[in-house]
Amino acid sequence: MSTRTEPADPFVHPALFYRDEREYLAGVVPFVREGLAAGEPVAVAVPTENLRLLKREIGAGEAVRFLDMREAGRNPGRIIPKVLRGFADAQPPGTRVRIVGEPIWAGRSATEYPACVQHEALINAAFQGRAVTILCPYDTQRLDPQVVADAHATHPVIIDAGSGRERRSVPYDFEAVHARYNEPLPPAPDVPAHAFVADVLGEVRHLAGEAAARLGLVSPRLDDLALAAAELTTNSVVHGGGSGVLRVWAEDGRVVCEVRDKGHLSDPLAGRRPPSRDQRGGRGLLIVNLVADLVRVHTGPDGTTVRCWFAL
Repeated sequence: MSTRTEPADPFVHPALFYRDEREYLAGVVPFVREGLAAGEPVAVAVPTENLRLLKREIGAGEAVRFLDMREAGRNPGRIIPKVLRGFADAQPPGTRVRIVGEPIWAGRSATEYPACVQHEALINAAFQGRAVTILCPYDTQRLDPQVVADAHATHPVIIDAGSGRERRSVPYDFEAVHARYNEPLPPAPDVPAHAFVADVLGEVRHLAGEAAARLGLVSPRLDDLALAAAELTTNSVVHGGGSGVLRVWAEDGRVVCEVRDKGHLSDPLAGRRPPSRDQRGGRGLLIVNLVADLVRVHTGPDGTTVRCWFAL
């Protein structure tokens, strides 16, 4: 893929549709090599199996930052602050940066997918105006047709790896997609609901840790859940109306911690911006994204629910 024609916005965010290994390599390898030839910093964050392919083809000794997206992007809410901006922000100011990011692959669960597509939508807001190109491959043979349809709406440009043809995506509307997947979460199971206000935060956090330990969560993941519970309950007291409700339960080999309150999350990038050096506070949801295996959020006029998962 070539990016020689500079658009009005220096940020470029194409989706690469591929059908097999040959098309994958044909679409991604030239993109990486073109960046290296231009002296651009290049990062590749793709699932394990595709990472092996690219390392073999490109060469692990090349000046490319390779990341396994199954680990680095296990929680989609972590990808923008930790993977994409973590790499882009480390480069000299004014340098064009090139990244391959594949956050959606066959095997992502139905529980994970809404967080994945919201992540893809929010990339457009997070990098607007920056000299960054992020190429997002999609396996059209193995992914559900709805995933491919959503990719058209979250990417302004579509590239067909088989033909090399590049075209504008007519359905592109990332804000509408993000709003559509701001869907109510499935009802929590019948487990104790711990109401809290500022005076009982310590007690409720302790109850959360005890419940998670009974369900089999052990350190260091138990410590991560305790940290997430502390950040979320504090956010509820400070920003969510002064009170909230916490629940903890087990689900499909993971422990789930949920906090509901009466606040409204108006900033779609909340929890996805790396903190500035002089920033005080405002890191709660970012910390939760960094420590949890999955985070889902539903927010509306009646309140906000944040649900986070921790693997046993």
